Amino acid sequence: MSTSNQSHEMSQHGSKASASTSEGKRKNQKTSRKAVYKRYNTLGQSSGSPALGHPQSGARKSLKDMTKAERRALQEQKVLEKQDRKAAGLPSSAKKASEQEAHRKVASPKIGSTANTPQSPAPDAEKQAKKQQKRLNEVPWLSHLDPPKKPNTASNTNKDLHPAVLALGLRFAEHKMVGSNARCVAMLMTFAKIIQDHKPPSDASFSRHIQKYLDPHIAYLLSVRPMSLSMRECIRWLKKEISEIVEEDPPLTDESARNRLVERIEYFIKERITVADRLIVENGMQKIQNGDVILTYAKSSVVEALLLEAKRSGYEFRVVVVDSRPMFEGKHLLRRLVSAGIDCTYVLLSSIYVVLKDVTKVILGAHALLNNGAVYSRIGTAMVAMAASDKQIPVMVCCETYKFVNRTQVDSLVLNEMGNPDELVVKKSNDENSSNSLTNWRDVPNLRLLNLHYDVTPSKHITLVVTEVGLIPCTSAPVIWREYNEEFRKGVQAK
Repeated sequence: MSTSNQSHEMSQHGSKASASTSEGKRKNQKTSRKAVYKRYNTLGQSSGSPALGHPQSGARKSLKDMTKAERRALQEQKVLEKQDRKAAGLPSSAKKASEQEAHRKVASPKIGSTANTPQSPAPDAEKQAKKQQKRLNEVPWLSHLDPPKKPNTASNTNKDLHPAVLALGLRFAEHKMVGSNARCVAMLMTFAKIIQDHKPPSDASFSRHIQKYLDPHIAYLLSVRPMSLSMRECIRWLKKEISEIVEEDPPLTDESARNRLVERIEYFIKERITVADRLIVENGMQKIQNGDVILTYAKSSVVEALLLEAKRSGYEFRVVVVDSRPMFEGKHLLRRLVSAGIDCTYVLLSSIYVVLKDVTKVILGAHALLNNGAVYSRIGTAMVAMAASDKQIPVMVCCETYKFVNRTQVDSLVLNEMGNPDELVVKKSNDENSSNSLTNWRDVPNLRLLNLHYDVTPSKHITLVVTEVGLIPCTSAPVIWREYNEEFRKGVQAK
């Protein structure tokens, strides 16, 4: 019994001794690290050599040559310096902090110097503040849409482009040419001129090089202003024609390929736009009667042609032109109709329900007819169609079949074109003292102006669509797009 107690006491004494030994070792290691840290800093201050934590000033030991205690001391020194930089308002990185300090020394003039030193450039903080303010003025849920751009007219970047494309892009960007038909015709005629003037390199044929040559011209037009859906359909058709010429066996000569492309473009403009508009006018005349009060919105070239033809045919009717800011396209239509002797009424979009009580039918234009039967047109069209549908007034849409697109869209947010928001600011040039709360709207935080160009009208608000192939329901759009395009392609090949 005594022997066991004695062995138990000896084991407890041994464990206490080992615990005290390990604790002493830890204290000795901590003391040694402090001593090494103090010794390196003392040597660095006395001899001018770099201390730990200052690797950029002079030579020092490499990490491989340092002991474990020295490396740990170096790491602790860097942590302390990083904390000091953060407390002083400097970047946590030593390199960035030194660059910022050097920039401050250069930017601040020396005391007592009388030389006229050039002013340093404005700090980046001002640019960042402007970007942040611009970001606050943007509508966040429409950031995927491209903002309006100014065309780049620099000769260095566009030196390889045809002058006709540069002139056309400038007219598109400045909205001197509006309307889907006018833009498509101008674009196709410009491409025809490019094809006529193009001379391929000696090591390539015309049919294989023209596609590569047209791509930067198309990209330029796309960069100055987003293309309408009908313009995209025209470009898709033109590329298909080029691919068919490439696949010709035996291959066509350069002159034959050039002439065929130009002829196809002229035939497309004639059959799908010019003749199609005449047929739409003839088909639309079936729905106009004496005593009608016809309401139309903004300006459509084919609707204008229909109303003028109805007046020449002896029909007596009245027209209500509904318009909206900022483009006021309806004023151009109003001028043409009044000069033709048509009785007209001009109102803004906000008065749509006031004038609907006398309206017998609504005739609208379209920029595109989507695959689900929805109409993609000038913004405000959906409001007019919905208001007329609410009053049980028939709504007719005049649209050429080349504007039928294989695309489905149920809202106006996924795809649209952003206009310049400054166009919404009313400027009273005749009254200089008048103040406008929107004049400096960009300087007001969280104030956003939205200027969209198009909207989508659901098919349930459209009574019928007047096309060159007849009067059809808008739900027949995918059938017409598939069948008529194939028939037109066969007609062109037979020609």
